[in-house]
Amino acid sequence: MTPVSDFLATPAYAQSAGGAGGFLSAGGLMSILPYIAMFAIFYFILIRPQQQKQKQLRAQLAALRRGDRVLTAGGIIGVVQKVRDDSNELEVEIAPNVRVTVLRETLTSVVSSAAKPANDTAPKAG
Repeated sequence: MTPVSDFLATPAYAQSAGGAGGFLSAGGLMSILPYIAMFAIFYFILIRPQQQKQKQLRAQLAALRRGDRVLTAGGIIGVVQKVRDDSNELEVEIAPNVRVTVLRETLTSVVSSAAKPANDTAPKAG
C-alpha cells in the first residue's frame, strides 16, 4: 500500500542532455509564438483602428467653427454658435434660443460641417 504523500506528489523526470538550449530554443520560441500572434491580431483589429479614429476626432475638434453640428457625450446634438480660441469652451445651440457652453473634450463627433467640401463643384446648367 502506498502512503498518501506518494499519491499527492508528482514524479520529477530528468531532461535529456541536449535540451539546454535556453528560452530561445525551438520549444521556448514555439511556446511564446501564439501569444505574439494574438497580440499582433489584437493590435491590427482593435488598437490601431481606435487610435486612428481618435486622431481623426482630435483633428475635427481642432477645426471646429460656427455652424458645425456636433454630438456631445450626453447624446445632445447641437449647432456650434461660438468658438473660443483662447479657451477650451464652445457655445452650442441645442434648441431655438437655448445655448449651452460645453468643453471640446465632451464632444464625441462632428455630425456635419457647414463647410463645403473642396472637391464639390456646382452643377453646370445647360
